[in-house]
Amino acid sequence: MVSIDDGNIVPVAGMLIPIVGSIALFSFLAVASWSDARRKERESYYKNETLKKIAESSGDGARAAIELLHAEERTALQKRREGIKLGGLITLATGIALMIFLRGVAQDDPGAYLVGVIPALVGAALLLYAYVLAARE
Repeated sequence: MVSIDDGNIVPVAGMLIPIVGSIALFSFLAVASWSDARRKERESYYKNETLKKIAESSGDGARAAIELLHAEERTALQKRREGIKLGGLITLATGIALMIFLRGVAQDDPGAYLVGVIPALVGAALLLYAYVLAARE
């Protein structure tokens, strides 16, 4: 056991630095997550209040508010579908690259490259979902 009485504080400091760093990191992440959630909540509240005022004003305002909501829904759906496509392509490419890498590195184990099939199939499933099964406009 190392103690400070030995006159050697380096091992103690070596243990304290990662501990303090971990506490600081997770404290920062908690505050950042909370502030982001609070910002999104405020944005949603102000948007809903504005749409409610527009809808209550007149018939044209109500139609415009509903059309705005539909346009935002379509945009969000398209962004989500594009994100799934991008994720599928990246995962598929990672699987293929892993197969090529393991084929070259693990020559003593002839079937090791087949591990790359797992992420490749996950990427293919994401692409299949994005192009075939995902909800359309």
